[in-house]
Amino acid sequence: MELHIVINGRKDLAAQLYQQLREAIATGRLAAGAQLPPSRLLAEQLGVSRKTVSDTYATLTYEGLLVGKIGRGTFVNAWAPQTNRVQTATDLACAANLAKWQALPSPMHHPTRDSTLRYEFIGGATSRHQFPLDEWRRCTQDALRRIARNSGFYSQPEGLPALRSAIAGHIAFSRGVNCRDSDIVVTNGAQQALDLIARVVLEPGSVVAMEDPGYSPARQMFMAVGAQVASVPVDEQGIRVDLIPDGTRLIYVTPSHQFPLGMPMSLARREALLARAFELGAIIIEDDYDSEFRYEGRPTDSLQSLDTRGVVTYVGTFSKTLLPELRLGYAVLPPAIYGAVLKAKQLTDQHSSTLPQWALAKFISEGYLLKHIRRCHTVYAGRRERILQRLAGDLSPWFEAVPTVAGFHMAALCKVPVDMPLLMELARQAGVGLYPLDVFFHDAPVRPGLIIGFGAIEALDIDPALDTVRDILQQIG
Repeated sequence: MELHIVINGRKDLAAQLYQQLREAIATGRLAAGAQLPPSRLLAEQLGVSRKTVSDTYATLTYEGLLVGKIGRGTFVNAWAPQTNRVQTATDLACAANLAKWQALPSPMHHPTRDSTLRYEFIGGATSRHQFPLDEWRRCTQDALRRIARNSGFYSQPEGLPALRSAIAGHIAFSRGVNCRDSDIVVTNGAQQALDLIARVVLEPGSVVAMEDPGYSPARQMFMAVGAQVASVPVDEQGIRVDLIPDGTRLIYVTPSHQFPLGMPMSLARREALLARAFELGAIIIEDDYDSEFRYEGRPTDSLQSLDTRGVVTYVGTFSKTLLPELRLGYAVLPPAIYGAVLKAKQLTDQHSSTLPQWALAKFISEGYLLKHIRRCHTVYAGRRERILQRLAGDLSPWFEAVPTVAGFHMAALCKVPVDMPLLMELARQAGVGLYPLDVFFHDAPVRPGLIIGFGAIEALDIDPALDTVRDILQQIG
């Protein structure tokens, strides 16, 4: 690879070369320790004499910017002084917009691998030990063989036909979703699906109705595109449809497993929501993030399966059933917005990576996904039951569980005043990750408590972790 140096004309060749090398080192374009081309090679590249290059190297070496190593070559000095020429955010014309983005909170920021505590009750995460690594490896190897046989061109923005067909069959079987392959767009997780829908449906000032409490990353994303988010309270039947304001353009709900409280939306409330959306000319986003895991009662139909007017967009993800790191999700779109969302997807990233798409298509079609869900269901059911027993037992003086029949998190509301920041800090010091409910409340009165995820904690770790929590609660009173 040639070093990028531009020589203009035939005058002051050494000065031009000196100035450009010095600037490249000062700005960091030539990093500390980088090796420069031999003087003969650089001279041939630039069409100058070797002496011009050698003299420039010598001058920069004398100034401490370069260092020669016998038998190896010339390198940028690791201790070369650097000039910081980067503007600060406040210097830029877009300073106010940058500040708006930087001010967005991160209430569901997951810990890194290095910062993970011994016991984690974080919601939305799964245990790596449950991941079917052998089956996924076989599917990935098949995907690599398929890619090797392909043309090397870009793929379809809507996703591979094989994966869209597999998704359509899977969600029709497991969730009763009424769709065809041609209704589906594959995305990089559910969050991208929400972003694409918001891009084509909303304008600055548009009204979005959201459950309160609700999924904060969705709220922040809607606000980031300039929407006005109307907080709509929930009760035991779900979102209060009668409080959805006039002028609403988009309605975001989690009807099968309300986030974060956990109750399902009643049939009557679902029918009222569909009628209200049709009246408003609004699109509903049904975020069905983890309802494939159900423990009690009859399965509930998806909201999309009740939609006869084309107002529901069904959003799903494989982050909960498999691994968040796969970053694969999808949207089942009504005809009215499909073309616009597909164009937005193409402009955003052309298409999602085809390697995991091929692997997932085979993983689903071979029956591995359903087998994995059934296996995890048994595991999660045991963890859920043990947590419920503890909440009804020695933790009952402080907390009560909100009834929930699906997913792999539950809410525990405080029965008495608890210093939640202190509880979480002392628990973290003891290696237990606890997470509060209050960050998901916005305009509705806060109901203090915990969101307890049981996807990432092993069954044998639940009792030691909750013993620690109980002991801390006894200490702080």
